[in-house]
Amino acid sequence: MTRSAGRPERRGHSLRRALIKAAVAGTTMVALAFLIPLGLMVQQTARERVFTSAERQAAALAPALAITTDQDSIARALASTDAGARGRVAVHLPTGSGADAVVGTARADALDVSTAAGRADPAGRTSAGGPARSFTVHVTGGFALLQAVAVEGGRIAVVEVYVADGDLTRGVGTAWLVLSLVALSLVALSVLVADRMGARIVASARRLAAAARSLGGGNLAVRVPVEGDRAEGTPEELREAAHAFNAMADRVVHLLAAERELAADLSHRLRTPLTVLRLNVAGLGEGDAADATRHAVAQLEREVDQIIRSTRRAPDGVPAVAVGCDAAEVIRERVGFWSALAEDEGRSWQLAGAEGAAPVPVQRGDLAAAVDAMLGNVFRHTAVGTAFSVDVLVTEASVILLVGDAGGGFADPVAALRRGEGQGGEGSTGLGLDIVRKLAEGTGGDLALGRSAVLGGAELRLRLRTHPDGDPPRPSRRRRRA
Repeated sequence: MTRSAGRPERRGHSLRRALIKAAVAGTTMVALAFLIPLGLMVQQTARERVFTSAERQAAALAPALAITTDQDSIARALASTDAGARGRVAVHLPTGSGADAVVGTARADALDVSTAAGRADPAGRTSAGGPARSFTVHVTGGFALLQAVAVEGGRIAVVEVYVADGDLTRGVGTAWLVLSLVALSLVALSVLVADRMGARIVASARRLAAAARSLGGGNLAVRVPVEGDRAEGTPEELREAAHAFNAMADRVVHLLAAERELAADLSHRLRTPLTVLRLNVAGLGEGDAADATRHAVAQLEREVDQIIRSTRRAPDGVPAVAVGCDAAEVIRERVGFWSALAEDEGRSWQLAGAEGAAPVPVQRGDLAAAVDAMLGNVFRHTAVGTAFSVDVLVTEASVILLVGDAGGGFADPVAALRRGEGQGGEGSTGLGLDIVRKLAEGTGGDLALGRSAVLGGAELRLRLRTHPDGDPPRPSRRRRRA
C-alpha cells in the first residue's frame, strides 16, 4: 500500500520536472538568441564610440593648425584637449628639411605618418603630391588614428590620436553582466511559471487518479470536480478525461442499480412457490425427515428474504464493511444440519478442528451458503453411503476449511471451477463452487480442488484470509472424530 501510494507522487514530481526542464531549455535558447547578438552589438558600439571620439579629438585641432604651425601654439592647443592632456595626441608638422616636427607623444611609425600625409604609399615608396588620407594603424598597447590636416603653404600635417586597448572594452563587461542577469531572470521567471502550471496540471491529474482508485475501491459516489478547473488553467484534455470519468461512474451506478433491481425481482418471484412449498411441508406430519424438510424450507425462505432486502438496499457510495462471524460456529451448525441427511443415507462423517473460535471477515449468511455448497457438492456427486470429513484449520493469517470424501474425485478440477460448467449431472448448475471461490477471493484467499489424502476421494480446500497483509499460513493438520 505504501509503495503504490507513493507512485502518483513520484509521477507528479516527474511531470513538474519535465515541464520545468522544457521551460528552462526553451527560455535559455531564446535568451541566448538575443543575448549573443546584443553582446556583440554592445562591443561593436563601444569600439565605434572610442574611434568616433578620437576623430573628434583630431578634428578639434584642425582650426588651430589652419591658423598657425608654431610648435608652441600647437602645444598649447594640445594641452587644452582631454586626450592631449593625457599624452594621447601628437601632431606631425611638415618641415622643409624632409623630417617632420613632432608636437606631443608620437607612437605611429614614420612610414604610416608619411602615408597619411600622402608623401608615401603603403609599400614605402615616396610619392610626393599623393592624396592624403585618414586611417587607423595598430601600435603598441592599442591603435593610432592618423588624420591628415591641410596647413598653410599647401602642406599636410598629420594629427595622431592614440586609443588604448582598454578603451575599446570599457563598459562591455558590465553590459555583458547586465544582459546575463536579465537572461537568468527570464529563465527563473519561466521556471516559476512552469512550476505553477505544472502544479495545477499535477493536482488535476492526482484528483482524477484518486477518484479512479476510490471508484475501484467501491466508492460509487466519487466524482471529479470539473467546474473550477477552467479557471485554474487545467488543460482541456484533463477536463475531458474528468467528464468521461464522471460519465463512466454514473453509468456504473446505473448498471448496478439495474442489476440489483433485476436480482430483487427474480428473487421475489420465488416467494410464491416457496409459500406453496411451505404449506405442503406443513402437512408432512412428524418425523426427522419432515422436521428436516420444514427446517430447510424455512432456511430457504429466510435466504430469499435476505437476498431481497440486500438487493433492494440502494448503495450509498461507501464500500460495505463486512460483518465478521465465527467460522467454527457456522461450520458446526451447517454440519449438524447435513448430518441428519447423512444418517439417512448411511454416510459416515467426521468433524475436526471446529472446537475453538475462528473469526473471519465475512457475513454469517455468506459463509453458511458457502459451507452448504461444499457439503451439497458431496451429497450431489457421490453415491449414497460415501463417507466424508470436514476439517477446520486456524492459523494467524487465515482459516482453512477442508471438505473431503471417499468418492471418485474430480474428473477435471479446472473445469469444475469454471462458472456455469461444474461437474455436470442432473440438478447441477455449476454455480456452487463459483460462489465459494468468490467468497474466498473476497477475503484475499482462494479455493483449491484436489484429492483427499485420508479418504482418497475429492477434497475442497477453502482458505479465508483474516489478515490480508499476513504471510501465507502453513498449518499442521489435526483431526478428531466428532
